[in-house]
Amino acid sequence: MSNIIKASIWLTLSELFFNLSGYVTHSVLGRTLGPAEYGRYGLIITIATMIVVLIGRGVPVAMSKYLSEVYKTKPLEINHIKKISLEVQAILIGLTTIIYYFLAPVFAYLLRDPSLIPLFKLSTFIIPAFAGASFYVYYFTGIHQFNVQSSLKFFRGLSKIFFIILLAMLFKTKGAIIGHALAPLSVFLLAFSFDRKNKKVLDKKLNISKDVSLDTKTEKETLPKLTHRILLNFAWPITLFMLFYEIMITIDLYMVKGLLQNDTLTGFYNASLTLGRLPFYAFYFLTIILLPKISETTAQKSNKQTKKVMSSAMRFLFMLIVPAITLLAIFAPSALQLFYGSAYSGATEALRILAVGLGFLTVFYILAFVLNGAGHNKIPMWTALGGMIINGILNFYLIPRLGILGAAIATTITSFFIMIIAIIKTEKYVSSFLNFIPILKYFITTAVIGIIASYLPQGEFIFIIWSILLMIFYFVILWLLKEIKKADLETLRSALKK
Repeated sequence: MSNIIKASIWLTLSELFFNLSGYVTHSVLGRTLGPAEYGRYGLIITIATMIVVLIGRGVPVAMSKYLSEVYKTKPLEINHIKKISLEVQAILIGLTTIIYYFLAPVFAYLLRDPSLIPLFKLSTFIIPAFAGASFYVYYFTGIHQFNVQSSLKFFRGLSKIFFIILLAMLFKTKGAIIGHALAPLSVFLLAFSFDRKNKKVLDKKLNISKDVSLDTKTEKETLPKLTHRILLNFAWPITLFMLFYEIMITIDLYMVKGLLQNDTLTGFYNASLTLGRLPFYAFYFLTIILLPKISETTAQKSNKQTKKVMSSAMRFLFMLIVPAITLLAIFAPSALQLFYGSAYSGATEALRILAVGLGFLTVFYILAFVLNGAGHNKIPMWTALGGMIINGILNFYLIPRLGILGAAIATTITSFFIMIIAIIKTEKYVSSFLNFIPILKYFITTAVIGIIASYLPQGEFIFIIWSILLMIFYFVILWLLKEIKKADLETLRSALKK
């Protein structure tokens, strides 16, 4: 378990740095471009990201699952699984990039803004660059090289700040979009160099000679072949899950633009969405750890180990996410002031609602990867499809009546619904992980610090100090309630020492 915590620490630090770089980037862009142009930029990047996630993560996630099942017991399969995955990924990326480019006028027409056509075409370059970087991230995840994965995340944070901000200052919106392609491209090139070194080490470890063919009788007996068909059969539900999920979490932004036809309100809502996803970004590393770990334990049919991993990970998640979303909701005005300036104060109430809703969504997303790792990949797909439809209907009804608050309410209701489904399905098909007594303690303790926070003065920087002090007080109360024990501290100390 200390190894998991050690990986969690490095991945948490890399995720925090990566997302800090993202918020620095958004903060600078929000001020540099202004609310209206920032709203247009947000539309382009979110739809390009949605497309690239469809292709850039579906196949790599499937590859990561198969690698996790064999990297210890049948390491000879690693190169073969990677080769098959790369071939499928290359074809899908190529076709998607071409189709996306020619659909640019359609996207602009749906948003009723022809001026977006050249920006959509320019964003085409994001797709192959992002997909290439994602492929290597999930490759290193699959073989449990979390240290390399963390290094890539750190580097991508630096490259994001450098390319996007520099080019935005020089070329405004077009420059920011080009920067979004160059940042993952630089990650891909670095990952490729890591992979070449890693392959030499792996080949030496496995004593594989370049002259040895994989078709020898001995290797046929020890190397069951992963075929393109097997990979695609597992990957297509994950791919559709990614598509439905991305549409579900961005449809509110598109409908705010389409129904209200107000770039400023679109910029406000994009700002509230970006900050509201702080909990999601902070705990995203759990998907990186849980998918390969659950794949490994379920492949070995180790129910006890699966339960141990799930209980530890979800205890950690609930312990931190409950106070995190509460403090974000209370200090929403200060967070907006810090990252975007006073011009975005109109996004305050939407952010307060989204902080809760996107907290629900974070739990759903993590459990979706647990289900994928356990082989139940169609459950997240159908749940995300249902969430996409529900969110679309609720947004269509609420946005004309309540504006951006309606979009935030719609997303929160939808997120709660799909989170409950994911919890029920995970409990049933993977492992029981809910322990209601500790969760009740988290809510009660959070209520205490929430009441205190509501009486504290807001401020552009002071809210960070308040949040740190309140979180320390939160952990002290949990210690007194014996929810945090000496064994937890010993495990953490051991992991930090390593």
